[in-house]
Amino acid sequence: MCRITAAGKEAAVARFLQEFPEAPRAGRDHPALRGCDDIAWADFGCPAGVPALLRGLLDPAAAAEAERVLCNVLMDGVFTLGPAMPAALPFLLRLAADPAVPVRTELVEVLFVVAELSHPVDGGSERAIRFLGGDRDHPERARCRAVFFEHAELVRGLLDDRTLPDGLIPPEERASLLKAAAA
Repeated sequence: MCRITAAGKEAAVARFLQEFPEAPRAGRDHPALRGCDDIAWADFGCPAGVPALLRGLLDPAAAAEAERVLCNVLMDGVFTLGPAMPAALPFLLRLAADPAVPVRTELVEVLFVVAELSHPVDGGSERAIRFLGGDRDHPERARCRAVFFEHAELVRGLLDDRTLPDGLIPPEERASLLKAAAA
């Protein structure tokens, strides 16, 4: 299975910071990011630059690239949440709730993916276990569900938000987010 290495994540953050040196200052005082500097991202195998990527989501010039790099940093593979995703999820939820965030729609779509990948895997399905791995080997799933539950009010607010584009939240994604928030 495709895995994103720690060195690859570090290199991606370094390239982002080189290309967008002003981006980390964009959201320095944004309330949604309060506390992001206090997390020991390296303890999760992530680059220390995660707060810069989160702030980059607020810089119109850098937001699209910040979102792309952040997703790669927070995922360990195509269908594998990384161990830092539960720590980043509160920030992503709060940013997605802010209509002024340049990549808000993209963040909502990231939340769909995280919700879907955080659901428990059917232990009786050999195919699911082979493809996604067992829940015992992926504690980040349960941790993400706990974050969705803790922030259920934000999730419900997003689902009811009339400022999001029509059709952005199809019924299956709505159900997945609600299921994750009901953990």
